[in-house]
Amino acid sequence: MSPSFNVLLGLLTVLPHYYLAQAAGFPAPLLEPLLEERQASTVPDYVTTYAPVVWLYSGETYFPGDLAAQLTNTVPEINYKPITGYTTPLTLNNLAELNAFNGTQVYLTSTVDITTNPAWLNGVKPDSTGKTEGATSMFVIVNDHGNGEVDAFYMYFYPFNWGGIVLDQDVGDHVGDWEHNMIRFQNGKPSVVWFSQHSFGEAFTYDCLEKQGVRPVTYSGNGSHANYAIAGDHDHTIPNLNLPDDGLLTDFTDQGTLWDPLLSAYFYSYNPSANTYTPYDPSYPSNWLSFLGAWGDEQYPNSDPRQHEIIPGVSATAKYTSGPTGPEDKQLNRTKVCPTSNEFICEIHTKLGP
Repeated sequence: MSPSFNVLLGLLTVLPHYYLAQAAGFPAPLLEPLLEERQASTVPDYVTTYAPVVWLYSGETYFPGDLAAQLTNTVPEINYKPITGYTTPLTLNNLAELNAFNGTQVYLTSTVDITTNPAWLNGVKPDSTGKTEGATSMFVIVNDHGNGEVDAFYMYFYPFNWGGIVLDQDVGDHVGDWEHNMIRFQNGKPSVVWFSQHSFGEAFTYDCLEKQGVRPVTYSGNGSHANYAIAGDHDHTIPNLNLPDDGLLTDFTDQGTLWDPLLSAYFYSYNPSANTYTPYDPSYPSNWLSFLGAWGDEQYPNSDPRQHEIIPGVSATAKYTSGPTGPEDKQLNRTKVCPTSNEFICEIHTKLGP
C-alpha cells in the first residue's frame, strides 16, 4: 500500500468526524489538531520516495544486521561485569529500562569471544533484490521542524565494524555500528543530504548527487561502513578532509552489493520537545530508541590478550574500541544539516568529490 494511499485513507477516516464536530459547533482551531494528528500517523511519501540506496563494498564481509538479533547475542555490562535486575529477555520493547542502571555506562557485550568470529557478526548480505532478508536493518526517523522543513534520518545498523589496517595492524574494530544519511526536505523536496563518516561527515546538495531514479546513492566504506557520495578511495586521516589518494586511514568504496534499506525498515516520527518517538506502524517497537548505552562491547583493557595499541597509551590506536551509541545520540534535532562535531566547517558541497 503506497504512502499516498495511506494519507488518503487517513483523511477519509477522519473527515466525517471533522465535519460532524464542525456541525456540532466546535470552532475550527480546535478541530485542526485532529486532522494534523491523523496526517502525522502516516509516513510522508517523499521520505520513502527519496530514500537512499547503498552500494556495499565488493569485498565486504560485515553486512547490515538485524537489530533485535544484537540483543539475542549480547548481555548488558558495566565496567566489564554483567548487570542484573532488569526485565529478561531484553527486547526492542524494553531495552530502555537499562537507562535506570546509569544507562550511559551500559555496554551490550557479546556473549562469546568475538575473536572466534561468530556468524552473527557478519550480518545479512542483501539478496538479488537488495533486501536483507529476515533482518530489519534500517530505521527512519522523521523530525518535522515546521514551516515546511523536515529532516529524515536513515539509520543503518551493522553488527560489527572492521576499522582497517594501520601500520600493518588492525585498528578500530568494534561490535555494533551505526551510520546514517540525513535528508533535509523543504516543502516535500530534498535539498541537502548528510553522509556520516566515522565521527564526522560531509553534506552535499541533493541536485549534485548520483542517483538511481530520484533516490540518492550512498557508497559504504569497506568494514567501517562510513558513507560517501562517490565510489573510490577516501583518505580520512585528517577529519573533515577526504582525499582521493590512499593515506594512513583509507576507506574503499565501489559498486559491490546493492542494498535497498527501504525493503527492511521501521519508521518513526520524533518529537524533540518531549524527546519521544512514535512508530508510524503500531507493530514497530520504539522503546529501544531511548536507550542511552552502547550497542557493543566496551573497549578491552590493555591487560586483555585480545587487545593491542599501535601507540601505547593512546586508546584511539587500539585494535578493539568501544561500541557506538544509537540514534538517541545522533543529534536528531540539529539546526544545521551538520551535527555539532562539524559545525565549525559545515560546508554544503555543490559538486561531487571524495
